Amino acid sequence: MIREQQAHEKLGIIDLFSGTGGFSLGFEMTGRFRVLGGVELLTSSAATFAANHPNAKIINDDILKISPEIFSGQTGIKEQDVNLVIGGPPCQGFSSIRPFRSLEEDDPRNNLYESFAVYVRHFQPEYFVMENVVGLVTHNNGNTIKQIVASFEEMGYVTDWRVLNAVHYGVPQRRERVVMIGSRISEVIMFPEPTHYFEARSMMARSHEKLILTSPLSEHQLLPAVTVDDAINDLPPLESGESANEYVCSEPRNKFQLLMRENSSTISMHESTRHSAKMLEIIRHSGANIYALPDGMVTSGFSTSYSRLEADEPSVTLTVNFVHPASNKCIHPHQDRALTPREGARLQSFPDTFVFKGNRQQIVKQIGNAVPPLLGKAIAESLLKQWIIT
Repeated sequence: MIREQQAHEKLGIIDLFSGTGGFSLGFEMTGRFRVLGGVELLTSSAATFAANHPNAKIINDDILKISPEIFSGQTGIKEQDVNLVIGGPPCQGFSSIRPFRSLEEDDPRNNLYESFAVYVRHFQPEYFVMENVVGLVTHNNGNTIKQIVASFEEMGYVTDWRVLNAVHYGVPQRRERVVMIGSRISEVIMFPEPTHYFEARSMMARSHEKLILTSPLSEHQLLPAVTVDDAINDLPPLESGESANEYVCSEPRNKFQLLMRENSSTISMHESTRHSAKMLEIIRHSGANIYALPDGMVTSGFSTSYSRLEADEPSVTLTVNFVHPASNKCIHPHQDRALTPREGARLQSFPDTFVFKGNRQQIVKQIGNAVPPLLGKAIAESLLKQWIIT
């Protein structure tokens, strides 16, 4: 049964391993969900979550120390308040999956995934959504994800998963995530249909039945993917070490910029890394990959190091070091510098009004680790359709 308050109130969410709260922000963008609370280990990320979810109760602590009873006691959130549990347990939580029936809330052997599962069992939400890295699919020869599904089914949840690419949902970035959904009120799990077309090369085998793709036939039926230029070309040009807080143009240039700039009159975090003279010389010679550099200019690095983003394509997957060209592909498509934190936030689909807390290094890491809000919104809209059908 759907809980009675759903007829006239927003659906309640708790966000575990919440990070900045980008995932839950996507759910709130639908206007049908409200974030009640969450748990986050990192202090700066918890502060960011709190700044953007002022009515939610965030616990800044290790979830292995916070049982659902402790969580309820500290936040006042009860079982009947929670319709949905979401979160992304860090991948080290999948090192040893045990039969769920053997788990206890205060068992010191519990790992991070199991803590997520304990919360689901305790609160009994109508749905849960768990997101994670694509590597989960092949972990332990695919047995880990099978065991996770089995553990939730043991709790009475119909459970399924897919690999979603954020670029297919209006995010200007090729970023694949495993998304697992469980329901105790529906026999069928639906995943969001792509809204944007891009023929992205997947990290997985293209024939995998759980990988959601757009086919060439969809090219003229879906919106074109949002490109790097679409996402950031209204932001002022900068030299190395410069900053700015005004938009280049008074009006947004496209729908994505209109969404990002809603209720915002100035820019924050548009600050370029101050590169050394040697790095600036490398940047000036940069191209699509490290092999575009003259021989001998650099002596080591990944193939994507010291490389420039393509203006007319979505970004590659953003990392936690996107302001440092030595470690990844993050050089501005037209300007001789790395991306700014604000440009990184745009490529993750964070609106310009979203407030980040912490020092610059912490903020860059928060952005690089986040779930894109527009991907969260697409999942939320798909869930809402299932609620209505049920």
